[in-house]
Amino acid sequence: MTQAPFPAARFRRARASAGRRALARETSLEVGDLIWPVFVRDGENMEEEVPSMPGVFRRSVDRIAEAAVEAYELGIPAICLFPYTDPSKKTKDCAEAWNPENLSNRATRAIKAAVPEMAVMTDVALDPYNIDGHDGFVEDGRILNDETVEALVKQALSQAEAGADIIGPSDMMDGRIGAIREALEDNGHRDVMLLSYAAKYASGFYGPFRDAVGASGALKGDKATYQMDPANAEEALRLVERDLSEGADWVMVKPGMPYLDIVARVRDAFGVPTFAYQVSGEYAMIKGAGLNGWVDGEKVMMESLMAFKRAGCNGILTYFAPEAARLLRGS
Repeated sequence: MTQAPFPAARFRRARASAGRRALARETSLEVGDLIWPVFVRDGENMEEEVPSMPGVFRRSVDRIAEAAVEAYELGIPAICLFPYTDPSKKTKDCAEAWNPENLSNRATRAIKAAVPEMAVMTDVALDPYNIDGHDGFVEDGRILNDETVEALVKQALSQAEAGADIIGPSDMMDGRIGAIREALEDNGHRDVMLLSYAAKYASGFYGPFRDAVGASGALKGDKATYQMDPANAEEALRLVERDLSEGADWVMVKPGMPYLDIVARVRDAFGVPTFAYQVSGEYAMIKGAGLNGWVDGEKVMMESLMAFKRAGCNGILTYFAPEAARLLRGS
């Protein structure tokens, strides 16, 4: 690239006014780029704040439906459900995960009844239902892969039958994308999409989320035997390639901001719709610093979301979705 030398080239000319900056802007952030993760709990007309995530709530099914209507009116195209399961329903066999009347499935139906146009994304993993707090079955301290995949297939089918548009396997078991895709095809759910958590790292940024779904106290050990080593990048590309070959429609990197290099490499290597999850720890740091006046919370929030787009994301799962949508719409 050849540039004229200074003073013929003055980069500040393009920054001299808001209009010039807008014309030269390389990356845009829109409401349609946002997916809103929400937490659903038992009860009626219930809404309780998650202590480690200020401004984020566990909502009963009826209040989830109301929130979905509000989100849709803001232009947010998709909502992602995570259940806060009663501890009495957590078992070794995780059977609540594919119960047609579990929280996730009831919330899916309620959202579709209230606002059919809202895309509903669901989470496929056993940790909200597992007495051991893991994403898979545990036997003698080991996480069982193949047996877990069989359960995940049942969970995914129950979600598809409830009306889910997008299923997000977040468990990181080997072979689950192919097994779920085959089951969806065989059972008539050909239009249900798989957004695979293809590169999900064994991260310290998930703590507040585990509080939100009630998995923190149940978790025994860590998830390093199935989630990715934070030191690895080439492995992420191999995992994405595998999941695409097994039938994933879209892929995701999780967490978000600490792994924007992975987002960029995935997008450059495969050119497929690529998403990232701005996870609970990322949210809590930005929100907490903003509430304490240590940073301009709104400015940092929007800057962080723009960073995802600049790295190559097609969309972002973020707890900031309604707040960011209001700012983008000027409302």
